[in-house]
Amino acid sequence: MGAAPMFDHEGPQPLNVQVSDVIREKIISGEWQPDHRLSSEPELAQEFGISRGTLRRAISTLIREGLLVQARGRGTFVTATALEPSIAQKLTTLSEDFAHRGEEVRTEVLTIDTMRAPAPVSALLDLAKGQDVLHLERVRSSSKGPVAYLVNYVRLDVAPGLESVDFSHQSLFGELESRHGLKISRGRRTFSAVAATAELAQRLGVVKGHPLLYLEQITYLADGRPVEYSDVWIHSERMRVTSLLSR
Repeated sequence: MGAAPMFDHEGPQPLNVQVSDVIREKIISGEWQPDHRLSSEPELAQEFGISRGTLRRAISTLIREGLLVQARGRGTFVTATALEPSIAQKLTTLSEDFAHRGEEVRTEVLTIDTMRAPAPVSALLDLAKGQDVLHLERVRSSSKGPVAYLVNYVRLDVAPGLESVDFSHQSLFGELESRHGLKISRGRRTFSAVAATAELAQRLGVVKGHPLLYLEQITYLADGRPVEYSDVWIHSERMRVTSLLSR
């Protein structure tokens, strides 16, 4: 079983966030494999030296992230879609990726406003009912044409005034970190293949039904709070996503 993790009960980071980080590391490192069944709630709380309420909040966070799943009457399990330990990820934006490769990219802002967070987004960002978010829609294009269509929702309670930023020239992560002093520490990205709807086809200059790469992302601050949710559709013939693996 190993030594019990050490938690800072007096530190600035909430205890449930510290517990989430420990469990998440066990999953990503491969110590807890897909379909691994967690100990019962009383056993795990005792092992960690925390209250069951703190454990429940930590587990709820990881369920929202898709790393854990609960089966009624059976317990809590690591999902079969958890990240494999050999995959290394770096949380960068598309604009940063293009800049690092020395490629020119043009950004067109289609929509920027504030709106009441849609129910699924509100849940993912831990928002109060009816809370407003920044709603940002952009298309990034290279010399070959549209590459990606991005829809972002950002918490305004931690980053007010974003609706006045010119995101045709400014990076979203850059604004959060430099202007608002926020520390973005990690994110969760899920990739899947989708067929272009009529709207997506128009945005990316393809025919309806064209295969696209879909990316769903949740970004977290250093204190564990989710700060941004985004949907990104990528023109699969104009941009390839590559993972470098080591053994």
